[in-house]
Order: sequence, then C-alpha cells, then structure tokens
Amino acid sequence: MDLGLKGKRALVCASSKGLGLGCAEALAAEGVDLVMNARGPDALEAQADRLRAEHGVEVQTVACDVTTPEGQAQVIEAAQGVDILVTNAGGPPPGLWSDWDREDFIKALDANMLTPIAFMKALLPSMMDKGWGRVVNITSQSVRAPISVLGLSNAARTGLTGYVAGTARQVAPYGVTINNLLPGIHATDRADSLDAGVSAQKGISLDEARAERAATIPARRYGTRLEFGATCAFLCSQHAGFIVGQNILLDGGATNLTM
Repeated sequence: MDLGLKGKRALVCASSKGLGLGCAEALAAEGVDLVMNARGPDALEAQADRLRAEHGVEVQTVACDVTTPEGQAQVIEAAQGVDILVTNAGGPPPGLWSDWDREDFIKALDANMLTPIAFMKALLPSMMDKGWGRVVNITSQSVRAPISVLGLSNAARTGLTGYVAGTARQVAPYGVTINNLLPGIHATDRADSLDAGVSAQKGISLDEARAERAATIPARRYGTRLEFGATCAFLCSQHAGFIVGQNILLDGGATNLTM
C-alpha cells in the first residue's frame, strides 16, 4: 500500500531508540524527510546516518532536552514547516502514591504533557495553512487502564489525552489529524528498566521477570518497535484522514476492555 508520504517532512521526538526510532524508521521507509531529536548526540547521529544510507532521505538532528525552554526552541526552529509531528518521551519512574511530591509531578507534566502541547501549538498553524498535517502522540496504555505503580505517567499522559480530545476536533476541518498511540509493553529500554525492577523486587532473573510479564499478555510476547512504527506511519498516511482524536492501543490485548 502506498501511504502517500514521499516528500513529506516529519519531526520525530526521542527517536534515537525505542518506539520513537521505530516511527522514524517506518516514515523514512516511505520517503519522509526527518528531523530527529534525542538527548544523546552519539546514538542520534548513528541512527540518522543509517536512515540516510538505507532510505536516501534527508535527516536533520537536534540533540537537546526538549523539556527545557531552550531545547524546545531549538527543535521548533529546526522543524518549521513539517507536515508530520510525532511526540514521544520516556515515562517517569515507577513508585507508590506516597513517594511523589510536587516536583515529581511537575517533571512528569513537563515531559509527558506540556512539551507535546508546546510542539503542537508551534507546528499546527503551518499544517492548517497547508490544509494537511498529521500529529501522533505516543502515550501509554495507562490512559485507558491506569497502572498503579506508574501514577506519574497515568496523570501526565491522561492530561495530554484530554487536551488532544478537544484540540483534534478544532483542527480537523483544516485537514489536520491528531491521534494518540497507546503502547503496552514493547521490547525497549523502558521495558528492560521495568523488568529489572521486578527482578530485583522478587529476587528472580531478568529472563524470568520478562517471561512472567509476557504471560500476562494475550499475544504472549512483547511488541516490537517495527510493528509500532508501521502503525504510526499508517496514521500519518493519506489513508488516515478520517481518523480523528482516537486513542489506539498497541498492547497485544493486555488491556482488558470491551471498548
């Protein structure tokens, strides 16, 4: 299927590894030029070089912390006029409700709610002027079914989801869609971190912790960044213009919901 994306330009945040990289890979494979962002310059440049070589696309890199005003300004300047925005940020640390103070919530909100909103505010107007644009926010399955130890993520990402629900309907008449992808457990560094915590807590090996978690997923495995990226690319495609303000789970069936 031709996704109709060749020649488009996308900003993909946190795209040096994990789910962000999966999205960048899938878009590059469709001929999309990229602005890639991450904190670590070495990994970012390595992946950018690979995508240039494999797909012949233009890739601009911006290594910075996008939760800071300075970092946001750098990325927004580089991304002026993009057709596609993919927001993404690592989740806050797990813990108990009694562990978190105001500063912990502020950090979570900055990373997982306020930064994506800042990018949308900066980049949506040019998409609306052109009459075409796509925004995909990578959030979490926890916005549909909260995960008790991820209270910071539950709060921040649900706040972003509420913002998108209203905003998506306001920009849709201009040919711009905003949707959210809600990953469950995928084979990423984030999963490794969570599994390491379970391993330490229960006194079991990392492989045993992974097997234990995989057994709770109806698909009996973790997701991959490649299949996640393919879903992102479809949401960005010419075929997805009638999908507006949706929260799409990619969790192997782990979230037990009727609707």
